[in-house]
Amino acid sequence: MRFRETLSSVLFGALGVQSSKARERDFTKGKPSHFIGLGIAFLVVFVLVILGVVSLVLHFAGV
Repeated sequence: MRFRETLSSVLFGALGVQSSKARERDFTKGKPSHFIGLGIAFLVVFVLVILGVVSLVLHFAGV
């Protein structure tokens, strides 16, 4: 699988809207290590974005 296909599978999987066709493709052609690595990277970016948004809201709220 290409990087773009793996990334889209991770993103759609995180949203819970992945098609059964894509899921079958992932299990037959994808490598677990690629999904694990991108999943961890997605998690880190997601947490950093949430922390940034909370920090920005608290900054503008004057807290």
